[in-house]
Amino acid sequence: MTDSDSTICAAAPASLPKIGDEAPDFIARTTHGRLRLSDLRGHWVLLFSHPADFTPVCTSEFLAFATAFDQFQALDCALVGLSVDSLPAHLAWIEAIRAQFRVTIPFPVIEDPSMAIARAYGMLDLTAESSATVRTVHVIDPDGIIRAITWYPMSVGRSVAEMLRLVAALQKVSTEDVLTPEGWQPGHDTVLPAVQTQQDAAEAGLAWFMRTRPDARA
Repeated sequence: MTDSDSTICAAAPASLPKIGDEAPDFIARTTHGRLRLSDLRGHWVLLFSHPADFTPVCTSEFLAFATAFDQFQALDCALVGLSVDSLPAHLAWIEAIRAQFRVTIPFPVIEDPSMAIARAYGMLDLTAESSATVRTVHVIDPDGIIRAITWYPMSVGRSVAEMLRLVAALQKVSTEDVLTPEGWQPGHDTVLPAVQTQQDAAEAGLAWFMRTRPDARA
């Protein structure tokens, strides 16, 4: 592995990874030193790509991720950024953010000039005329399994608040036999899984198809 290469540690998947698949492992240089994704096992991981350094939408996202960093830490969720830009470009951009906005970026940002990681995760828009990655998010659980994937176009910034909500919801359904309804926030009512028999439906009453339960941790 050279100083500018990212290495996929397993055979390239035959198709793009999906929800429920094991996240492709890799080793890469980052702004915090060398990172192997599997070293983060035991923690939730939010791996997100951005199209390019020194761009306005990406800068706004990094400022928001930095502001919310402690909230992600409280969820035991590591933030890991990525673009195909080089490590020197990442370092220059992060220093420019610190100098201009007085915000320190507290999470690692991966360089991927070979596009090995971007290709393995489907972060490249195959119709694009450049190597810029789209705005993808892969939420990976402590066992290394992909639990959620989101895609945004280059022109639209993501909601960091929604990323926090998504991680919290995934953790809720991972630890309790419940589902989370539209817009669920920690402390709000959850919903119970659908009934499986006619008898269960009759016993559940008229709202058998939408049964709520107060959040036990509220």
